[in-house]
Amino acid sequence: MNEIKKMFIDGQWVVSLSGKAREVVNPSNGEVFALVTEGSAADVKLAVAAAKRAFYEDGWMDTKAIERARLLYAVADEIARCASELSLLDTLDNGKPLRETEFDVSDAVTCFRYYAGIATKPHGQTYEVADAIQSIVIREPIGVCGQIIPWNYPLLMAAWKLAPALAAGNTVVFKPSEVTPLSAIKLFEIFEKVGYPKGVVNLVMGAGQTVGAEIASNMDIDKVAFTGGTKTGRSIMQAATGNLKNIALELGGKSPNVVFADADFELAVDYALYGIFCNQGQVCSAGSRLLLQDTIYDAFIERLVERAKKIKVGIGTAPETEMGPLISESHMQKVLNYIETGKNEGAKLLCGGSRIVEGDLGKGYFVEPTIFGDTTPDMTIVREEIFGPVLAVQKFSTEEEAIKLANDTVYGLAGAVFTNDSSKAMRFIKKLRAGITWINTYHPTYCEAPWGGYKQSGIGRELGTFGYEEYTEVKQINITYEPQLTGWFQG
Repeated sequence: MNEIKKMFIDGQWVVSLSGKAREVVNPSNGEVFALVTEGSAADVKLAVAAAKRAFYEDGWMDTKAIERARLLYAVADEIARCASELSLLDTLDNGKPLRETEFDVSDAVTCFRYYAGIATKPHGQTYEVADAIQSIVIREPIGVCGQIIPWNYPLLMAAWKLAPALAAGNTVVFKPSEVTPLSAIKLFEIFEKVGYPKGVVNLVMGAGQTVGAEIASNMDIDKVAFTGGTKTGRSIMQAATGNLKNIALELGGKSPNVVFADADFELAVDYALYGIFCNQGQVCSAGSRLLLQDTIYDAFIERLVERAKKIKVGIGTAPETEMGPLISESHMQKVLNYIETGKNEGAKLLCGGSRIVEGDLGKGYFVEPTIFGDTTPDMTIVREEIFGPVLAVQKFSTEEEAIKLANDTVYGLAGAVFTNDSSKAMRFIKKLRAGITWINTYHPTYCEAPWGGYKQSGIGRELGTFGYEEYTEVKQINITYEPQLTGWFQG
C-alpha cells in the first residue's frame, strides 16, 4: 500500500504536481487499502494541453474509423481478460457485492464492443437540393472532451463515457470519483497496452472542487459530460458558459415504481425490492418511490417487509451477500439523517432504519434495508433523492391519481408500471414524464438504448446511437458540380 498509484497524462504515468496523495477506503471495514496521487487544476491543464495537441496536431482527429474500432475492440478484449481483477477492484473500492461488479465488468465489455461497431457505420446524409448541387451532412468529433463520473458504478460509468467519445474520434480528459479510482487506473493501463497514441486518453484524479471544476471551466475543453448529483450538475452548467462548451448531464432521480392491483403480485414485490435495494439504493434510477393501489396496499406491504428483512447484508466479497455497505461514512450519515427526518415528519417506519453495528459489519458503513409507509407527497423522503436503501411507499386509488403522484417530482429520470393490462401499461408509460421506463420489470439497461432524463434529471442522452451523436458535431457541405457566375452584381 506504500506505492502511490499514478495518473495518466500524455502517455505517461505521473504523480500530481503538488505531490499530494489520497487514501482509498474500503467501505466494508473502514480500512485504507490504497494510496492514489491527488491531482489539481494544474494537472488538468497539462492533460488538456496534451489532449488538444493530440487532436489537432498529432492527427487523432483524422484517424480512420476502422482504426478507432480496432482499438476499442482491443480494449474490450483486455477488459474481458482482466474481468476478475476489475470486479474485485470495484467491490473493494465501492463495497457492492462481487456478483454485481461481475455484471458491471461484463456490461463494460459489451459497451466497448458496441461502440467499436458503431464507429465504422454510416454517419451522414446526402440531399439533392438543386440542379448540379448536392448537400452532404457529416458528423465530426467535437474535440477535447472532459468527463466526470460518480462512484456508484466506477468501471461501467467509465465505459459509458469513454467508449462513445473515442469511437467518435475525440480526445479525453477523464476524472473518476476520488473515492473509487482504482478500476479507472486499471482501465487506463489497458488503454496504454493496446496502443492509444499519446495524449488521446488522459486520467486526472482528484476532488470535484478542484479537478472537476477545472474540467468544467477550462476554455480548451470543447465538451463536458457529467454523471452525478443535480446540485453539482448546475455548477458544471454554469461553469461551462465560459466558452459555451457542449454539455451532457446525467443527474438525480426520485423515480416512481407503480403497482396496480391487477399486477403479478410476487413479480411486483420482487422488483420493488430490486428497484431500491440493488447496489444499496445508490443508483440514480432507483425505484425509491413505490406507488401501490389501495386495494393491495396492506397485503403488498406485508410481503414486501417480510422479504426485505431477509436480505443478506454483508461484505461484498462474501458469496452470500445480497446488499453491501454504503460508499462512505459521511454518505451513511446523510442517509441516516434522512431516515430520522422521515420519522420526525410522521412517516411510519415499517422495517430497518438503523446502521448495522453487530460483529465485523460494525466496522463498515452498513445500513439496514429501510421501508417507510404512510407517506405524504410533501415529505422530505418522498421529494428528495436519498441515494440509499430507503423506500418511501405511497398509496393511490385510480389511474389518474397514480400518474399525478408519479409525476409530482422535479426529477424525470426513470419509472416503471406493473400491471397485466397492456393497454393501461402503455397509457401510463406515455404519460410518465421520465426518460427511462419499464413495464413489468425494473432496472435492465442496454447499450443499444438511450439513457437520460427529463426535467432536473439532466440534459442529453448516453448509450445507443444517441450517446454516440452526443460526441459529434454536425457539418453541412454543399458541392456544386457545374460552377457558374452568380450574376448578382452587374459591375
